[in-house]
Amino acid sequence: MQSNTELANIAKSKLTPMMQQYLGIKENHPTMLVFYRMGDFYELFFEDAEKASRLLGITLTARGVASGNPIKMCGVPFHSLDGYLAKLVKLGESVAICEQIGDPATSKGPVERKVMRVVTPGTLTDADLLPEKAERPLLAMCSITQRKTVTTGLAWLSLASGALKLMEFSGDSSTVAVRLQQELERIVPAEILSGDNGNLFDDYAGTHINRVPDWHFDVVGGHKALLDQLGVATLTGFGADGLGAAFGAAGALLRYAQSTQGRGLQHVRSLTTETESEFIGLDAATRRNLELTETIRGQESPTLFSLLDHCRTAMGSRMLRHWLHHARRDQKVARARHEAIAALAQSEAAGPLAATLAQVPDIERITTRIALLSARPRDLAALRDGLLQLPALRGDVVRCYGPGQGGETGLLAAIHTALATPTACLDLLVRAVAQEPAAMVRDGGVFATGFDAELDELRALSENAGQFLLDLETRERARTGIANLRVEYNKVHGFYIEVTHGQTDKVPDDYRRRQTLKNAERYITPELKVFEDKALSAQDKALVREKMLYDLLLADLAPHIGTLQTISQGLAQLDTLNALTEHAQQHNWAAPQLVDEPCINIVEGRHPVVEKQIERFIANDCRFVNERRLLLITGPNMGGKSTFMRQVALITLLAYVGSYVPAASATIGPIDRIFTRIGATDDLAGGRSTFMVEMTESAAILNGATEHSLVLMDEVGRGTSTFDGLALAWAIARHLIDTSRSFTLFATHYFELTQLPDSHPSAANVHLSAVEHKDSIVFLHAVQPGPASQSYGLQVAQLAGVPQPVIKAARKHLARLEAQALDATPQRDLFAAPTADPYAQEEEEEASAPLAALNAAQQALLDAIADLDPDALTPRDALEQLYQLKRLAAA
Repeated sequence: MQSNTELANIAKSKLTPMMQQYLGIKENHPTMLVFYRMGDFYELFFEDAEKASRLLGITLTARGVASGNPIKMCGVPFHSLDGYLAKLVKLGESVAICEQIGDPATSKGPVERKVMRVVTPGTLTDADLLPEKAERPLLAMCSITQRKTVTTGLAWLSLASGALKLMEFSGDSSTVAVRLQQELERIVPAEILSGDNGNLFDDYAGTHINRVPDWHFDVVGGHKALLDQLGVATLTGFGADGLGAAFGAAGALLRYAQSTQGRGLQHVRSLTTETESEFIGLDAATRRNLELTETIRGQESPTLFSLLDHCRTAMGSRMLRHWLHHARRDQKVARARHEAIAALAQSEAAGPLAATLAQVPDIERITTRIALLSARPRDLAALRDGLLQLPALRGDVVRCYGPGQGGETGLLAAIHTALATPTACLDLLVRAVAQEPAAMVRDGGVFATGFDAELDELRALSENAGQFLLDLETRERARTGIANLRVEYNKVHGFYIEVTHGQTDKVPDDYRRRQTLKNAERYITPELKVFEDKALSAQDKALVREKMLYDLLLADLAPHIGTLQTISQGLAQLDTLNALTEHAQQHNWAAPQLVDEPCINIVEGRHPVVEKQIERFIANDCRFVNERRLLLITGPNMGGKSTFMRQVALITLLAYVGSYVPAASATIGPIDRIFTRIGATDDLAGGRSTFMVEMTESAAILNGATEHSLVLMDEVGRGTSTFDGLALAWAIARHLIDTSRSFTLFATHYFELTQLPDSHPSAANVHLSAVEHKDSIVFLHAVQPGPASQSYGLQVAQLAGVPQPVIKAARKHLARLEAQALDATPQRDLFAAPTADPYAQEEEEEASAPLAALNAAQQALLDAIADLDPDALTPRDALEQLYQLKRLAAA
């Protein structure tokens, strides 16, 4: 495989002019696969061909010689390009599309070619390449270090929607690295731009990282680029005053995005500046554990998103996904959505709205393709048909919020305003675009009859050829007396008059022979030649005319881009709210109450996803108030502890998303973050054991949780020795109670921790109960006050299929351990203060000696009983064993 260095050393003078042209283009795109247009194929050469052949599974061939070696090549048909691009982009590859822009008929050398488009993972706009229900943003990062303080600026752009956002944060290098990782988990960029010397992104797996020159991140240049892009004199109105590093990131981002499209980004017209305090904080572990949009195993369902996604448009689905990951801390945002859902439910408009929304296309992404001049005819037809649905949607919305009834300032009223029909834009589309246009402009048939008189005339010449030929045939049969004379057309020979050999003596003098066949002669006449020239040129001229008109149409639609973006946002909000309304009505969800005082009071709460997976779900309450901040949860494995904890977190999150919740009622106070430490996972590639991951996640919680946070801690400390783990669990719980003062659900199998509420009134014990039935166990999944009585570990192991001899041996060993615990010195309260008087401690130990001796005797008796196997004893052996037990008891 030839490297880029080897390519550079190839003697271009010994190559054909076409290959010289290719190498010149490749030099400008050294890290990308260059798709070089040759006729009906895109060809790849040298190392690009070898790589594409391997990735795409296409045949590798050779053509010509360079420096004594065959030139490797492979290719794909031009009409199949999108499928191959989709596969390459999914693999993280970038592609430069090189088109023929010259006229082969007039070119003396190779046809002029130029890279017209660059496709990278973060700059996709084609519908065939993008996931329908998710964004694929491009992100850039710029860091500035001053006096050991690192300021990191992020800029990210969803090119398919035009949404541009900035963020900036500061701290020492380790703090910034952690924060950066959290933000990347939230934004989920498809491609990252980093400077040549950047290294913070190196560990972010699964994302295409693109190195660009450091000078692209110039702060002053980035600020100017933003002003130019937005067409403003100041960024004050966007909340971007005082930023620095974020401007540098934005400058690199805009430069890169513009270069990939080969033109300006006229649909990027607004800017959003995000801050840390704007959204409820969710770190990567929490997003994973709560399975918001992806299961722990990486599957798309069942998740909270897959459960709630009743959206009829792709725009709505994307907004729902965004809301789930970006719940606002500001309660007013969620309350406005709750009110909108209530209005939709009360008016019973959800069904009619859903039916109408199902007829609306992805206006957001169509608008982007209009701005980038890549929209296809059927995009415009779909846009026209979608805009025609706006009056019906506005009618349903206005009936929900009821003008004159105090709803004129609510969210539905704002949506009603956003969905105003853009009359001029719609009129242009109705007049211009055919009812069912061709897929591509080059195929013709894009424009409606009556839109352009010249095009109509050209079409008439071409389309009326059939009638002209029939009329000519009738006249020529009458003139020549040849009854079987035919006037026809084919693509190779054009128009002709066909006469059989037996009738050629009747052919008039003005007939000119065009072709001789086995049984007939074909002729052309001056009249037919004139018509042929006019008809064939009319067809070509019509296609040229349509291409010119289409370019003008896209230009005429450009002034409406802002309005179309406003409409798409209104449609997405309406679709998302309607989907949440439908789900709430179908599954008996309730409107939550968001209040100012600290509390989480959930009555008959349910896990939204789990309740759909099982036949009967047991609802449970959860009550936190200012004086009750930690619930210590005990109970058996499989008893429902993790489900209960997750459902509390999901109900809290849903309330702030603006959704109704799966509960009889829910009252929730201010929440700033949700943390989870659930499950046992490792990071072997990163050199972290299961316990190290557990402690890292615990550290993040202890360092970040506040009195407004909700914390879920499940089985912390189980990855090390019993006493180490118990000590850590106790200390972590104490910190959450005394220092963080977070609302905490703390599940554990360390029964020693159930003493915590005795010394800490803000903690309380609850448990999930189970009962034994014969040799099995029945889980009740009900949360009840107080600690659990036992863990039922052996019963759960039996349910899991652990062999019976192992269960039996475990029971025997458990009996020994419990007896040894009785034999040991009585354990003092783990959480009580140390004994002040050492002599009192010695007296206590001496007093316990007789009890220890008694326990030893009991232990010997229990050991003897445990060692018995009645099924293996003969009657004589059984009698002997009985006497032995009696002697032990007497001792």
